[in-house]
Amino acid sequence: MPSTHDETRIAVDPQPEEEELMPFDTFMAYVGVYDNVAAAEADYDTVKALHAEAGLIDAYDAAVIERRDGGKTKIVKKHETPTRVGGVLGGGVGLATGLVVALFPFAAIGGGLLAATTAGGAVLGSLAGHAAAGMSRDDLKELGEHLDAGQAGLVVVAVSDMGAKVEAAMKQADKVEAKQLKADTEQIERDASEAGSAS
Repeated sequence: MPSTHDETRIAVDPQPEEEELMPFDTFMAYVGVYDNVAAAEADYDTVKALHAEAGLIDAYDAAVIERRDGGKTKIVKKHETPTRVGGVLGGGVGLATGLVVALFPFAAIGGGLLAATTAGGAVLGSLAGHAAAGMSRDDLKELGEHLDAGQAGLVVVAVSDMGAKVEAAMKQADKVEAKQLKADTEQIERDASEAGSAS
């Protein structure tokens, strides 16, 4: 009889399957510091090629930032995951952009501030909040200080499995800082939808 009881317990226990999905809510955020934008863009392209080769082109976000006179920050290039947050946001704003905005609230994206549009600002604010909440305050402070040290930066948010390869691909960086970022992607999508429809 005991063996039948054990078999039943194993058959109805859903834990193993759920645990397999969990790592994809735990990301690694990599921040590289560069002397110039060209070097940051070169590593950005290497990281993109790395994910394309692994069949994971939709499993990471990246943003190249440029530090300008007066301490201003601009995102000059970005890759967002369309199947995760980007699909909901329409404009393709993902965790890497959210993290940059969490670190530099007045960062410009492309031609101007996203906050200039009500919907864009609300969605971006929500996403930045999630990116910031996924890290400790000390980690955020450290990343901000890290980026302040250079003229350009590359922020990559990738699934944990790709971590070592991403860090190795950022070879033109003067230094690379890695931090864990936990994100509830379903909640981000819900909040993003609400922020977009409310404006």
